[in-house]
Amino acid sequence: MLKVEERQKTDALIEEITDYVLNKEITSEEAFTTAQYVLIDTLGCGILALSYPECTKLLGPVVPGTVVPNGSRVPGTSYVLDPVQGAFNIGAMIRWLDYNDTWLAAEWGHPSDNLGGILAVADYVSQQRISKGQEPLKMYDVLEMMIKAHEIQGVLALENSLNRVGLDHVLYVKIATTAVVTKMLGGGREEINNALTNAWIDNSSLRTYRHAPNTGSRKSWAAGDATSRAVRLAMMAVKGEMGYPTALTAPGWGFQDVLFNKQSLKLSQPLDSYVMENVLFKVSYPAEFHAQTAAEAAVQLHPDVVNRIDEIEKVTITTHESAIRIIDKKGPLNNPADRDHCLQYITAVGLLKGDIRAEDYENTAAADPRIDLLRDKMVVVENKQYTKDYLDPSKRSIANAVQVQFKDGSATENVDCEYPLGHRFRREEAVPKILEKFTANLATHYTEKQRKRTEEISNDYQKLIKMNVNEFVELFI
Repeated sequence: MLKVEERQKTDALIEEITDYVLNKEITSEEAFTTAQYVLIDTLGCGILALSYPECTKLLGPVVPGTVVPNGSRVPGTSYVLDPVQGAFNIGAMIRWLDYNDTWLAAEWGHPSDNLGGILAVADYVSQQRISKGQEPLKMYDVLEMMIKAHEIQGVLALENSLNRVGLDHVLYVKIATTAVVTKMLGGGREEINNALTNAWIDNSSLRTYRHAPNTGSRKSWAAGDATSRAVRLAMMAVKGEMGYPTALTAPGWGFQDVLFNKQSLKLSQPLDSYVMENVLFKVSYPAEFHAQTAAEAAVQLHPDVVNRIDEIEKVTITTHESAIRIIDKKGPLNNPADRDHCLQYITAVGLLKGDIRAEDYENTAAADPRIDLLRDKMVVVENKQYTKDYLDPSKRSIANAVQVQFKDGSATENVDCEYPLGHRFRREEAVPKILEKFTANLATHYTEKQRKRTEEISNDYQKLIKMNVNEFVELFI
């Protein structure tokens, strides 16, 4: 029989996350400056998604016409929502086009998905404070919470593979957002612990909507759903809702025994700012990240093959094991969500067009018969060294190579790309492209005057960190 004090002891992993959120001072300048680029890149991706009706049909309040005093504003829209629905809206926009940042490890994911909850809560809390004559949050606070959410999600992902047990990676979005927004809402140790235990008990969605035969658009709003649920649980916790101390480890009934094949979840390294410093930007192409280097290689080969498409005998894509497991697809591709997660489709578009854009996944573009003709000629093979380097924490490469062979026996060079443009090893090269991407995304929605004003502040680190959150959000309204 367990003693009461033993029975009430919270799982160590949950306590470690709570300690980190409450007490860890982030001292890395690189993490903060990277967080600035993540912020603008992520919001830019959300603004671009507003051009797509399949995204915008999901936005707004649950009940049309609902008005929330001092609610969360949704960038690029006139919506003012409760922070739970605000988090869903922002989260769905961010993820819709599969163009925001990426983290690859035993589990995959997109740590900037957490911005849905962070920004919605930061705007709500700031306006609540102003209504009481108090100081609003600063954008520095948002960057700090982004760093911490990135770290929680990313370090959990290093060695705890949800995909191996059929669960979706957005569970880690829910965990990370829950931890940081509970603090932002005024929660202390007890409230963060309680909220986190409820987030783990919630479980996660199945990954089936990311894979044939069920690939569909849920993958574009799943993170919005996760980050909004996190805000809901956080708001309940700060009102005093109880937690469940052994949500992970309870024999027979805890997350580990029921859903994780009786494996122990672990944090393989101390929580600091490693993930933000090493996060991967999708700079060039809106495509699943395991295919980014294949896209770069295909675009490089475009001039050599575009006038010889009918002469192609075979296209060889050399890749790593994770890419084969996730995005090696044959047969019909039913919708944009299917296509932007197909290694062969992405490579074919790069070879044919010399570029890849979000609209290339739409039905009209996919009707080009040359795409499927090329896909049928593609052979995907694993390079064991690519797989090893993908998992090496000092490298974390995402290598692909593409070579085209022609019917006359000739071939292009085998274009090998080890690190994509968004990798930390190519950060200096990527930053100007990230800023260009932000400009282009804003230009799809705003007047030139508003775009320039937004960029002037967003791109200036010192101006940004001192700005009130509510005023920053107003730049995007």
